[in-house]
Amino acid sequence: MNISLTEEMKAEVDTAVSTRGYVSSSEYIRDLIRRDLEGQRFRALIAEGMDSPEGGAMDGAFFDRMDAEIDRMERG
Repeated sequence: MNISLTEEMKAEVDTAVSTRGYVSSSEYIRDLIRRDLEGQRFRALIAEGMDSPEGGAMDGAFFDRMDAEIDRMERG
């Protein structure tokens, strides 16, 4: 696959590769695509949550339950 970039965009990619620890411009572009896909999935989850029925108040008890669930999942 070939991608055409403006000189300004190419310079930004080159700078990212040299200053952010990427091995190549391809690695940097793949990382951008991964981040974009993650953002799309996150937005879809937010939309799904907004469309779901209310599950109760998000108060201190809610977050306590969430912390306990995360702890349980981390322990396996």
